[in-house]
Amino acid sequence: MLRRDVEAGSETVAVPPRKTRQRSAGSVAGHWLRHAEAAAPACIRRPMKGLDRRPRRWGCAANAVLLAFIITVPSMVVFFGARTSAPAVWINAANALRLGSAPAHDRLLGGLLADGVDERSCHSRHQSAMYRRRAGRQPSPYLVSKLRQHEALQRRCGPGTAAYSHAQEQLRSGKSHASVGSPECKYLVSISYRGLGNRILATASAFLYAVLTDRVLLVDPSNEMGELFCEPFPGTTWLLPPDFPLTSYTNFSIQTAESHANMVKNKVISTVDVAQGLPAFAYIHLDHDATGEDKQFYCDEDQRVLRDIQWLVMRTDSYIVPGLFLVMAFQEELDMLFPEPDTVFHHLGRYLFHPSNHVWGLVTRYHDAYLAAAHQRVGIQVRVFGSAPNSPELLEQITTCAQKEGLLPELLTAGAPAATTSPPFRRRSKAVLVTSLKAWYYDKLKSMYWEHATVTGEAVGVHQPSHEEYQHFGARSHDTKAWAEIYLLSLTDVLVTSGGSTFGYVAQGLSGLTPWVMFKPDNGSVVPNPPCGRDVSMEPCFHAPPFYDCRIKQGADTGKIVPQVQHCIDVAWGLKVVPPNT
Repeated sequence: MLRRDVEAGSETVAVPPRKTRQRSAGSVAGHWLRHAEAAAPACIRRPMKGLDRRPRRWGCAANAVLLAFIITVPSMVVFFGARTSAPAVWINAANALRLGSAPAHDRLLGGLLADGVDERSCHSRHQSAMYRRRAGRQPSPYLVSKLRQHEALQRRCGPGTAAYSHAQEQLRSGKSHASVGSPECKYLVSISYRGLGNRILATASAFLYAVLTDRVLLVDPSNEMGELFCEPFPGTTWLLPPDFPLTSYTNFSIQTAESHANMVKNKVISTVDVAQGLPAFAYIHLDHDATGEDKQFYCDEDQRVLRDIQWLVMRTDSYIVPGLFLVMAFQEELDMLFPEPDTVFHHLGRYLFHPSNHVWGLVTRYHDAYLAAAHQRVGIQVRVFGSAPNSPELLEQITTCAQKEGLLPELLTAGAPAATTSPPFRRRSKAVLVTSLKAWYYDKLKSMYWEHATVTGEAVGVHQPSHEEYQHFGARSHDTKAWAEIYLLSLTDVLVTSGGSTFGYVAQGLSGLTPWVMFKPDNGSVVPNPPCGRDVSMEPCFHAPPFYDCRIKQGADTGKIVPQVQHCIDVAWGLKVVPPNT
């Protein structure tokens, strides 16, 4: 309809004789903009479909102007000699029209992000919404309000303030705070270690706990946390300063005397005596090797003790959020923060983790070169857990899953007649983004779709940004590429992930996509049947949950205690937060 409106408008404009001088690029732009403006009123009068019959006051006019822009730019390129390639903004605009009207870009993500942050310091914070075809879920007004309050707490009590200096002196002296009750400024230090996916999930978990308990979050700056991510809190830092008094905190372990579990066991602190003296700090050990005593952290009695300790240091390599839903004292607050419980990481991940300018450059350059023009972007995340790095069975599982679920087209067998193909500019295309430490799976997929035609006639391009061959823990260049690839995966339209992989968990949460999960085979030489399944939610899986019901004080199936928490489909003993009525 838009094209007919524009063409109808053009018929009413007098066409100048051929002898008139050639139009400049500016006059060409004006010519088409006049036609666009003439088309807009017809659009405005056309009511929207569905129950809401109010007139559409923006979409059609915007498309008309967009069409004028797209038609004008090539003329300007020719007029000025076409000395440069078409700018990315023109390519993106053309794709928006070809793919249908792009959604309005909400750069503050529904209020999730605070306004007023210097755009030069973090390009991704303000630009990422433009690269997503899906707007994502909307945060609750209560979550937005709580985040603004927490930002104020970080500024009031964070590094560089008098309150922080005082709390640091208290910690250095080994004394607890002098006042009765909870101190004004409390702190949670999150230790950064393991792979990048683990670190991101652990940091998001620590942040939620900090919000629930009104603590300032300070992140261990090792493993390039400051180089990979922008500062999330306006006007302050989340990085732990180098003069932190507990110099050996990164070596804390299950044997540390100041661990919460050891102090309860040795009667240094009590979950019964509320009038007891408290230590200057406590260490929370929630790593993969945490004991049942360590996991008493998820009980209300232990939370009442920890509440008034000024400094907590936490180590975890997991996404402990499902465990926080088991704490009865947190449930009402969690319900108000997340009316849609399966959006916890979706919101907290988009709030906290903005690629640094260097990483964002890697993301945008690759996206614009290989993904932007495709009708559909398919993400395939391959994690090899077995001893055989190049597995024909895993390759078969990938292709069977993607083709069975309609994510990738099937291939024509040799000698079969090719599908009737449309002209290239009308042919649908898919860009497949493969992320893996190995190049073998990418090479095989690329060869398959190059050497064989598809049943649907679709054009399929396969791309892989890097292949590091094995994981380099703590290597800056490795983590930079890993973070760029996680973010690229989160920009795809559909997603296939490897079960149990934190890399895939982060991508699906940032994207707001519920992925198809490839199941781990019981026998590495047999392709699972079915090869994959749709996950129950986009939330990550908690791999090391408690198996104890604090209310009845005995072992229990913690996947059946509260309705928001169930077992994962990829890790049978794990827990994940799910949508209501799942």
